[in-house]
Amino acid sequence: MKNKVKELRILANLTQQQLADLVHVSSRTIISLEKGQYNPSLMLAYRIALVFDTSIEDLYCLKENKTLEDLQINE
Repeated sequence: MKNKVKELRILANLTQQQLADLVHVSSRTIISLEKGQYNPSLMLAYRIALVFDTSIEDLYCLKENKTLEDLQINE
C-alpha cells in the first residue's frame, strides 16, 4: 500500500529508529512500512499519523489506494 511515511519522516528530520521509538515498534517495521511491504494495524497507523500531525487517510493515501484497488478488481 502506498504511503507517505518515509516522505514525512524525512521532512520531520527523524531517523527510522527515532520514529520506531516514538510509535513503539522496531525499526524493521518502519522499514517495511516505508517499502509498502507491510500494512499497519489501525492503532499503529493512528500513532504514526499523530507523530506527523496528519490524518490516517492522508498518511496512507487511502483515496488513491482505493482507486488502484478498484481498477484491479474490475480488470
